[in-house]
Formats: sequence, structure tokens, C-alpha cells
Amino acid sequence: MKKVYRKAAVAFWDVILVNLALVLAIFIHNEGRIDIGRLGEYAYLLVAITGIKMIVFKRFQLYSSLWEYASIEELMKVVGAVFVGNVIGVVYSTLTTFDIFFGIYLVSFVFEIALIGGNRFSYRILRRIKQSKSLVRQDDHDNVLIIGCGSTASLIATEIKSNPRQYGHLIGYISDDSTKYGQTIAGVKVLGNRYDILSIAKRHHINEIIVAMTSSSKELTKELLDECKRTGAKVKIMPGITEVIDGKVGMNNIRNVEIEDLLGRDPVNLNNSEIASYIEGKTVMVTGGGGSIGSELCRQIAKFSPSKLIILDIYENNAYDIQNELSREYKDHFKLEVLIASVRDRKAIFRIFEAHKPHVVFHAAAHKHVPLMERSPKEAIKNNVFGTLNVVEASNESQVERFVLISTDKAVNPTNVMGASKRLCEMIVQSMAAQSKTKFVGVRFGNVLGSNGSVIPLFKKQIEEGGPVTVTHKDIIRYFMTIPEASQLVIQAGGMAKGGELFILNMGDPVRIYDLAEDLIRLSGLKPHEDIEILVTGLRPGEKLYEELLMAEEGMQNTNHEKIFIGSPSDINFKILRANLEKMMDLIPLATDEEVKERLTVLVPTYSRLDAPSVKTVQSSEDVIKFKEQKRFIDAQSVSRIRKSSIESGTEVYANLAKENLVYSSQNY
Repeated sequence: MKKVYRKAAVAFWDVILVNLALVLAIFIHNEGRIDIGRLGEYAYLLVAITGIKMIVFKRFQLYSSLWEYASIEELMKVVGAVFVGNVIGVVYSTLTTFDIFFGIYLVSFVFEIALIGGNRFSYRILRRIKQSKSLVRQDDHDNVLIIGCGSTASLIATEIKSNPRQYGHLIGYISDDSTKYGQTIAGVKVLGNRYDILSIAKRHHINEIIVAMTSSSKELTKELLDECKRTGAKVKIMPGITEVIDGKVGMNNIRNVEIEDLLGRDPVNLNNSEIASYIEGKTVMVTGGGGSIGSELCRQIAKFSPSKLIILDIYENNAYDIQNELSREYKDHFKLEVLIASVRDRKAIFRIFEAHKPHVVFHAAAHKHVPLMERSPKEAIKNNVFGTLNVVEASNESQVERFVLISTDKAVNPTNVMGASKRLCEMIVQSMAAQSKTKFVGVRFGNVLGSNGSVIPLFKKQIEEGGPVTVTHKDIIRYFMTIPEASQLVIQAGGMAKGGELFILNMGDPVRIYDLAEDLIRLSGLKPHEDIEILVTGLRPGEKLYEELLMAEEGMQNTNHEKIFIGSPSDINFKILRANLEKMMDLIPLATDEEVKERLTVLVPTYSRLDAPSVKTVQSSEDVIKFKEQKRFIDAQSVSRIRKSSIESGTEVYANLAKENLVYSSQNY
């Protein structure tokens, strides 16, 4: 009802202004005199012309616009409506033989635009004045800085200025285009380039920064975000236009900056034809299909039109969720089946393979949590090793075309049970490849953001609870990639498989976990060490300071994809390995956890237990430096710290460094 009254009020004013414009035009044409004898004729004409113009105005939707947000588009509507109205008025006057001079309509046209357009834009002017007064009274209002000067930035600026109580006070823009410095957009100046962000933020007391560069590369976005972090302001980002569902940008599209943005990883370029050649029209199985990696593999596989997708998982809730998601999105485009079973159950696995005859298998089912597996080594072996053995042998017997193992960087020179178990999985796959028609391959990569067990969800929860955020070591580093990126590269690697390869994904630069914790706190609008404390708790059992992606003996070859490399196939005899695994299988029911770990050191020569007395500690600081520089994991600060320690304590660096994982054994040095 309020809207109806509002439209009626605007129409009422239009009637008055149309008549006023025509009267003023007649008055000016007659040089300030009105012919009294023609008053009745003029009155009849005004009624007719007013009726015509009101119909035209309605057709031009002049009563459907929100005039408090009036822009150039609304002004063009007014000009068009007034022009058409006056043209029809001239035609009407001619047909009805009203003797009205044509110049009156020209003058009336100008007056109507000024009066009707001015009336509408007065809404916006009065609103802006009212907002300016309210801003003066609001001392604690956010000062906003926009990075970008394109159309997206302009739309956001207009919305901010229209709703300052909600969005804050727009201070200015940042642009690397020097020709725009000092120019204004929506009445606000371009203040400088990216290198001026910190100084501008301090000078203008910026509380919030919005990155509005939807077409910039991930690398450039990362550089901008790194610069924004230094200001201490809240940072938000407008996602790329491809992420905006309806194609329209506005404040509702702006989101908080995520760690993914700070990694600066560009989207993966896939060879779709290579992937489609082994997935399209095939039956594809994903073990652990309800997990973080497994479910994303299912999403990516679904895009390549398999004839049937089998999701196999022991945990029904996650499997049910991904089933519902894919059913909604793809409906009957392919057959979707969810099977609840454990990879440990050899008979069940063989029955499933016999019944469904998959062409392609992605094996993602595994226990991955390092500290938990360190405390329960038998479970790690039963699930990861023997579970993989079951799926591998079932795949071989069913003559699966391709088998892709999801491995981990923790399998390289493992210092924990989980890593050692995954290295055994790699050995099983590579040794089976040498005697099977199935193309068995493994894909090794580091941590994925947001996966089950990842530090990111843990940090976010700790921040929500007010802290402290717990980090195991101040110098600990890890490699990260996003779940979609990892899954896409796994599928791409599957298309390259010839059998026996161990594919290694390019994880980019390592990330210091302590820095990651600080970034997450800042992105939450809080200050590290002031609002939220960071507590260093010490390395957990089996945890490394760093992770490796390649063992020295593997070498590394390029592929036709810039983010995928190949380690040389290992010369492992499957029959010998199988016999050793059977001994391990017989040992597990009666053995202690210590005995299981000792047996692992025999099966996996590169496995070095940090808690084992047989581990040889580093004897000198120079050995430490040499070891770490060769492995390419130590930064200049840590090298400096070790050298300083050697000066203070002579030349010996003992068990304190061993505890920090700076150790080696005869197998891996």
C-alpha cells in the first residue's frame, strides 16, 4: 500500500510539472503575455496533452524506478519519455487543428526535462545530504578503501555511498594506472597505487579494504592481499565474475578473504579430451568417496559423463550427502550408486568388484591423521596397507583399466606410522603395475585446505572460541593446495597413466603454519597476540618440521602438464613384498605397537622413527646446515639460528635438534 501511495504522489507531481512546463513555454513564447481569449483553448489542450504524456511516462516505466538510486539510466528514461510525449503532442495538435506554435513544444521539452528530471534526482540529493549529516554524527563508522577502478569498483562505490550506515564511509580508490591518480569515481578520488596502501590506510584511518578486481590473476590478488594484511584493516574481496551466479555484482557478492586467496594459486588448466578418453562412458569407482578428497573427486568425475559412478565408503553420512548433491545436479545423466563397505573386508571388496566391474578406480580411502595413527599403528596398517592391498588385487583380478592411488608427501622419508603406511601403499601399487595389465599409478601431494584433519578448520574454530590458536612449532612448514585443485590434477594424472608411475603434484611454495595462524586471525578482523594468542604446543608424535614430495632415488621428470611431474618407477618385486606383508598380517594380532613399528622399519627402508633409539643424531651444526640445504627446506633465519647455536655451545648440536626433526639415518642421508 505504501508503494501505491508513493507512485500516486510521483504521478501527481508529474501532472503539475507537465502543465507548468507548457504554461511557462506559452508564457515565454508570448513574451510574458497571455491571450485571455484563448484560455479555454489552452485549458482543453493542457488536459489532452497531460493525459497523453502520463500514458507515455507509464510506458517508459518512470513510476517503477527507485529514484533514491537514480543514475544516468533513469535520466535517459526521462529524456526519452518527454521527447516521445512532445512528439505525440505535436501530432495531436496538428490533427485537432489547435493553432499552437511548434516552438512552444521545444521550450516545453526543455522545461519538462529540467522539472521532471530534477524532481526525481532531488530524492537522491536529499538522501545524500541526510547521509552526510548522519556520518558527521557517527565517529566510529568504518572508513572504506576500494582496490580497483573498474566497473565493479564503481558499482560497489555507488552502493556504499547509497548506504553509508550499513557499509561505511568510502575514502578512496587504489589503482596501478597512473593516469587515474587524482581522478574521481562517484565523487571519490583515486588516492594511489598498491604500494601506497599501507600509508593511505594509516593516513585515513582505514577500517575496511575491499578488493574489487574481478579479472586479476591469482598471483596479483595474493600480492594485493599481502599488502592489505599489513594495514590491520578488515579485508574483503569481490570474487571473479565466474563465481557470481547471476552475473550481477554488488555488496551481497563480497565475501571475507579466505586462505585460498592468500595462496595465490591459479586455476588448473585441464586437458579435457585426455580425461574424457578414460572416464566418459565408463564405470568409475571412488573408494573413500564420502571424504573431503573423495567427494571432490566424485564432483569432478561427474563433469566428464561416466556411465556409472560408484561411491564406496564405510561412513554412510558423508556418502549420503555427496549422493544427494550429485543426484540433484546431474539427475539421470549417469547411474549413481553408493555402497557402504570397508576396504578391510577382503571378501566384500572382491564381491563388489565382481558385481560392478569398474573400469577406473580412484583409491582415496585411508586413515590420514598422523598423531592418531601414531597411537594406533595396527589400525593404520590394517586400513591403509591391507585395505589398499585388497582393492589393488581386486582391481587386478577384475582387469580394471586404470587404478589411481591417492598418496601423500608424508610417504617421503616418513617419520610417522601414517606416512610409512602410505609409502607401503605406493610400493604395493608400483610393484603390482609391473605384472598387471591394469595401469596402476599413484599421485602424491601435500596438505589440502579444508580437508578433514586440516589445520584451517581447527584454527577457525579456535578463533571463534576466542583462542588461543595452537601451533605445534614456530618453524613448522607445509605445502598446501585447494581440494578442487588437487582433485582435478589427480584426474588429469590418471589420464597420463602408462603403469607404474608415481605422479607428484606441484604444490607451489611451502607455507609457515605460524604465519598461517596469524593470517587467519587478521582475516577475522582481530589482532594476533593481542585479541587472540598463539600458543606453541610442541611437535606431536611423528610430526616433521617440513614435508618432502620426492625421495632422492626417485628422480623427477616433466610431463605435458606444468603442475604434474613423474618420479621414476621403483624396482619392487610384488611376490616378495606380498610375502612380507603376510608376515606383517600374522604379526599384528599378537604384536605390541612397538613391534609393529619395528616391523615397518624393515618393510619401509626410508622410515625413520624419531622416538627410536637407533636413530643417529646429527653430530655438528655444519651437518645440520648441509642436510637441510640439500633438502631445500630451511630458510636463512633457521640456518642463522643453527650457526649461532654452534658458536654458543662449541661445535656440538645434540638431541635438542633431533627433537626438531633435524635427524638423518643411514637410509636417507
